[in-house]
Amino acid sequence: MGMTMAEKVLARASGREVVRPGDILECSVDQVVQVDLSFALMDKVPTRVKSPEKISVIFDHSVPAPSVKDADGMAIARRYARKFGLKLYDVGRHGICHQVIMENAIALPGTLLACGDSHTCAAGALNCAARGLGDAEILHAACKGTAWYIVYPTVLFELEGNWGEWVSGKDVLFYIADKHGDFVNHNLEFNGGAVEEMILDDRHTLATMCTELSAEFVMFPADAKLLSYLRERTDRAFEPVSSDPDAVFESVLPIDVSDIEPYVALPHSVPHNTIPIRKLDRVRIDQAFIGSCANGKLQDLSAAATILKGKRVAPEVRLIVTPSSQEVYLEAVRLGYVSTLVEAGAVITPPTCGACFGHHMGVLARGERCISSSTRNFKGRMGSSESEVYLASPASVAASAMTGYIVDPREV
Repeated sequence: MGMTMAEKVLARASGREVVRPGDILECSVDQVVQVDLSFALMDKVPTRVKSPEKISVIFDHSVPAPSVKDADGMAIARRYARKFGLKLYDVGRHGICHQVIMENAIALPGTLLACGDSHTCAAGALNCAARGLGDAEILHAACKGTAWYIVYPTVLFELEGNWGEWVSGKDVLFYIADKHGDFVNHNLEFNGGAVEEMILDDRHTLATMCTELSAEFVMFPADAKLLSYLRERTDRAFEPVSSDPDAVFESVLPIDVSDIEPYVALPHSVPHNTIPIRKLDRVRIDQAFIGSCANGKLQDLSAAATILKGKRVAPEVRLIVTPSSQEVYLEAVRLGYVSTLVEAGAVITPPTCGACFGHHMGVLARGERCISSSTRNFKGRMGSSESEVYLASPASVAASAMTGYIVDPREV
């Protein structure tokens, strides 16, 4: 009986020939990523780490530092990185950690990555088994080189069909949330002809958003697109994984992407709380946000610029755009996306998690309503607990910013 992608990675990392759902494993972690928020809670750094070459420190949540507490945490992180010679993505080289992980090939096919952020399964788009861990677990992984994992059953999604106009990985996730709800204590795997047609940015978005379905590991195949991308960014060796023909999946769920249209997630959750935008009554908005680890990528800024070129943001709406990394920001400047968005009335912020988790760069007031391409929309996520957050793709957000109410981008 064969193994799935995630099971193969966990088997190698734990030194076992075979693992099965229900096994509890101590695994050697290939890469550890620590983020700035973790250091804001520290007053001193560890006395030793296991493998400095396997540890990266990325500033992303609070850039530039919006408080003394955040600034102090970054100062501690800098001392920590200098002490052990760690890779540090400081202000100016920074970005949202999952984007930086992708751009710098920190995550590689067939490897196991641990990061102190809940959306770490984003790296599954790179055929990497990745999962968010708590601060104590991440410190243990950095100091000891290991982490504990439970092997969970895997659900396979087979995506086929033709992609419709303005339909993205975000819409696929919301379609799954509508039809199937959440996947607590399950790994997810994506394959099929429609996956082959997805660009890496879109796969990355879909993998990122699986956190909102409570998934554990999320894995995509290492196909020619991914391998070509990685060859441009690293010369490190890696061994991709693929599920065995006789791998055991708890269920196999076919999806015809031809049936999917632009979706929106309603306040204040995602599972079983999404609908096609065309079914939504006219909902006025105060703010529109394009950014986050899910949707601050170059393709997202391109979609927004395409929709808003030569147009204006509605007078009563604030459009905030946050590129997901310095690399994305610079390329968007070179391609003219930034000037197009600014001419339309958008505000462009530095790369940061910022508004997505209600920290800075676009916090909502009481009674305000936002349509956002970010990851979460529970009460208080982007500011006041008396605000409302609807989630949608960047194309839908840009169209809504222009009209002043939530709208299907195909209508504009």
